[in-house]
Amino acid sequence: MNFQWYPGHMTKAKRQMQEDIKLIDLVIELVDARIPLSSRNPDIDELGKNKYRLILMNKADLADRKATEQWSAFFKKKGYYVVSLDARSKNGMKSITEIIMEACKEKMERDRKRGIKNRPVRAMVVGIPNVGKSTFINSYAGKACAKTGNKPGVTKGKQWIRLSKSVELLDTPGILWPKFEDQKVGLRLALIGSIRDEILNTDELAVELIRFLKTQYPGILTERYEVEETQKETELLCGIAENRKCITKGGELDYSKAAALLIDEFRSGKLGKVTLEWPKEQENG
Repeated sequence: MNFQWYPGHMTKAKRQMQEDIKLIDLVIELVDARIPLSSRNPDIDELGKNKYRLILMNKADLADRKATEQWSAFFKKKGYYVVSLDARSKNGMKSITEIIMEACKEKMERDRKRGIKNRPVRAMVVGIPNVGKSTFINSYAGKACAKTGNKPGVTKGKQWIRLSKSVELLDTPGILWPKFEDQKVGLRLALIGSIRDEILNTDELAVELIRFLKTQYPGILTERYEVEETQKETELLCGIAENRKCITKGGELDYSKAAALLIDEFRSGKLGKVTLEWPKEQENG
């Protein structure tokens, strides 16, 4: 399978971010905790190279806890501030403000020395499609979310979200990058739903997921679908179709329906807490 999806609006969004970054103190980058590296847009490092950086590993409730802990240590070692969270829950949002203040304390100290008081930290929220940026902003802002309107030097219609006297957020559209050098990255992005399903071969995607789960999480498919994992991937998909009564109008097994069901149950966490990549895989490159 070849994975690629880079609609024209993403080019425009990237150009806009390059303009807006001049007004920013901190880049808050959301990644998917199930694929923390593959869900990072490599362009973001170039974009935010002179800014403070915070990585939020979202959907941590769906990921393997041991892997999340290892990823957190991996990113901290590289100099990032890191928080693992489930953006749908408001728990832990207070700690994010504390970490933002900690990350930007040098800037705040410089402001104080220059006699600039009470200037809020300006943070840009970035990430690829479907990592939960809007969900995070809504949970973080709560009901008191107040738009501060247009700022000088910001493109007309650009909205800032004022969280408090100390923090303002700038939301940005989700952007991928033009070419995936490694098709494994494309596969992982497709599995979590960051590439439009309409352009994917769901049957092949499900077979790849089965292959991964068989080796990395043995027993998980047997437990959920009562299938024998020693079978080939396609036979396993057939077993899932039987178990879940995925039948066509003609009475045949509907493999595509079973494939879509499997992928949906993986994405929603019904298969259990699964991480698709681990930091130890990065040690050799």
